[in-house]
Amino acid sequence: MSDELWDRLEPLLPQRERRFRHPGRKALPDRNVLCGILYVLRTGIQWEYLPKEPGLSSGMTCTRS
Repeated sequence: MSDELWDRLEPLLPQRERRFRHPGRKALPDRNVLCGILYVLRTGIQWEYLPKEPGLSSGMTCTRS
């Protein structure tokens, strides 16, 4: 995803705040998750076959987001 496209999309995403008492796992960057979703939509592969490349989130992460 180009920086120009990300600059236009980022303000549209909701901001999440971490809980103070039980923060859980740190969330993955929204840009990585969106890149994974767009990759699946563009190629038509199944979520579990999403390649583990830098810049892409796992298929399970993308489906939960």
